[in-house]
Amino acid sequence: MNTFCGKKFLQTFLIALALVFCTVPMQAQAEEDSVPLAGPKKKNSIGEDYTFVYQFNKRPQLGVVILKIELFDKEGKQDSSLNITGDSGMPSMRGSHDTGEVEFKLNQKGDYLLPVDVMMPGDWDVRLIFRKDGEIIHRASITFDV
Repeated sequence: MNTFCGKKFLQTFLIALALVFCTVPMQAQAEEDSVPLAGPKKKNSIGEDYTFVYQFNKRPQLGVVILKIELFDKEGKQDSSLNITGDSGMPSMRGSHDTGEVEFKLNQKGDYLLPVDVMMPGDWDVRLIFRKDGEIIHRASITFDV
């Protein structure tokens, strides 16, 4: 019976270890694929088909700030055909204040809007995912300090 308990423990330990090593690289890979963006109101490219600019409704501070993204097609016309999600949080405390993926909402002007709840001072980021027809076409991240 003692050998059985030892084998069962070893199996459980190996499964847990495999889960840890299989999950962490996937998160790291997703973050590595994110393109850090320049400052607000600067043009960013998504391949050759789209560009976008972002800005906050006010300087990020404690409380809720609204992140706005304006998307443009290759002719420079405003576009709202993509699905954009954002996950905000504190890189130094990953997992503690993360929102999870939240879909941006479109306003009447065709701007993408996302409320970001800044609940404490420190380093923050918003990890963006742009999708076309359900497929991820671009990842980017916006970083700021409060």
